[in-house]
Formats: sequence, C-alpha cells, structure tokens
Amino acid sequence: MIKVIIIDDHPIVLEGLKNLLSDREGVALAGCFDTGKAGLEALNYLEPNVILLDINLPDISGTDICRQIRKRDKDVRIIALSVHNERPVIKNMLQSGANGYVLKNSVGDEIITAIHTTLQGNNYLCRKTQEIMSVVREGDLLEIPQITRREKEILALVSQGLTTPQIAEKLFISAHTVESHRKNLIEKFDVTSMTAVIKLAMQYKLI
Repeated sequence: MIKVIIIDDHPIVLEGLKNLLSDREGVALAGCFDTGKAGLEALNYLEPNVILLDINLPDISGTDICRQIRKRDKDVRIIALSVHNERPVIKNMLQSGANGYVLKNSVGDEIITAIHTTLQGNNYLCRKTQEIMSVVREGDLLEIPQITRREKEILALVSQGLTTPQIAEKLFISAHTVESHRKNLIEKFDVTSMTAVIKLAMQYKLI
C-alpha cells in the first residue's frame, strides 16, 4: 500500500486530491496538513511513501520544506504541486529535493502517474512542465539566484524606494557596503539595473 500525505492549504485542491486518491487501489491517504510545520511534524509518526506538496504555504516555502525533509529522509518521494509555471521556480524545487513537479491545472491522472513514476526512482514532470523546461525564453532567469539575508533586506528597502544613504543609515552599515550589495545583486540576477532586479525578485517572490 502506497501511503500518501498532502501538505496544501487550499480547501478546493485538498478536496479534489482526496477524491482522486480515494478511488485508487493500492493508494492510502494518510493525512492532510495545511501548514509546512504540521506536515513536517507528521513525518515523524506517519512515515509516508509520497508527499504531495504545495510550494506556497503560509508558513514555510516549498523549497525550505524539501530541504528539511531531505535532511531527515532520503527515500520519501516529494511531488511539488503548484500554479507557478516559471522555469526557475520549477528548477529550484527540483534542486531542493523534489522528485516531481505537477501544475495544479493538470489532469488527475498526471498526479497518479507522478506517484508511481517517482516511486520507481524516476523524476516526473507533468506534460506542461516538460514544455516549460525545454524552452528558454529571452530574459528568463535560468535559475533563482541564492541571495543572502542582508541582500534580501536591501532588496526589500530598495523596493520601498529608499536611497543608498537611507539604507545605510537604517541598517547601520556604510553606503559603500550598500553599493557593493547592490552590485552583487545586479550580477546575480544577470541584469543591468536594480529596477530589473526588483522586478524579478517580486516575480519570483523573493521579496
């Protein structure tokens, strides 16, 4: 019997997944959780084979949950469920330990296929996700840059319209240090201005 848990805070999605799994022989729904914290705690006593994971939860990001799970369990299969169809988001989840990525508007059979495919040791991308990953459009990020806590603070303050001297004063650092962080961010995002950095950071929910 394949033991599945769902970590998702959308009632309609949860109801649809429950109905989908209840009709499948050999699959048992062991629990549903609407926060990352509750889902992580459940791993201690439910020991699922598969986790269906919404990547946008109210308390912990999908990538952080994947990393935390992988520190504790290398074998459980994690299938990301998302409305996000951006290449960097998909790649970031897979790099964080997800075994599959299924868009929430996919047909139910794709989720069942994902469960069986990942349990066989293979990664699974739904049809639409495969199409997205096979095409790189001009201006797209190839992957989401890893930014430091300080860089994230500066991103947020720049997005609020603060100048370099104002940020320096607020964070108790020198203007030169702020400028160095801004330069690093522009390089990491491979763009030519902080305006472009902010646009991408907001698009990919980094701020």
